[in-house]
Amino acid sequence: MKAILPILAVATLNAGCAATPSPADSRDQFMATLQGMCGQRFEGAQSYAVDPNNEFAGKKISTQVNCSAADIRMPVQVGEDRSRTWIFTRPQAGLELRHDHRYPDGKPHKVTMYGGMAKEGGTARSQAFLADKYTADLVPGAETNVWTVTLSEDGKTLTYRLERHAKPRAEFVLQRMPG
Repeated sequence: MKAILPILAVATLNAGCAATPSPADSRDQFMATLQGMCGQRFEGAQSYAVDPNNEFAGKKISTQVNCSAADIRMPVQVGEDRSRTWIFTRPQAGLELRHDHRYPDGKPHKVTMYGGMAKEGGTARSQAFLADKYTADLVPGAETNVWTVTLSEDGKTLTYRLERHAKPRAEFVLQRMPG
């Protein structure tokens, strides 16, 4: 009987460990949140910019969430300009945001595919992406860029924020459109 008790105790501990779920990865949760937004359209405007006279000033900004098995793409329209797309992917190395910029004929812009990987500590509704080496080499001064993409708890507001050198540089606030 004495020999059985330690075995039962170990079996009970192991069963308890097996039943304890591992913490969910916030990067997977964020991608699932974006997947849940497939087909939704958001419109808004720039809410902040270091340079108030930049190319986004006074223009309507819109995007629609387009999903595939490989990625989530959010083409961004600024006024009549449709040259930008935010691309979210979940490679084995983490969660990635890229900015795809194109000329009107569809050819890649010379400054394109910049971005980086999500840093630790994100949530299912908000992730911050740190500029990678490619971005630092491509865009002078962007080595400290952090892009934060957040969806409000009610799913109605999408916020895209850029910081550089730990200071706000630009922010867009977009509202979900009906239908």
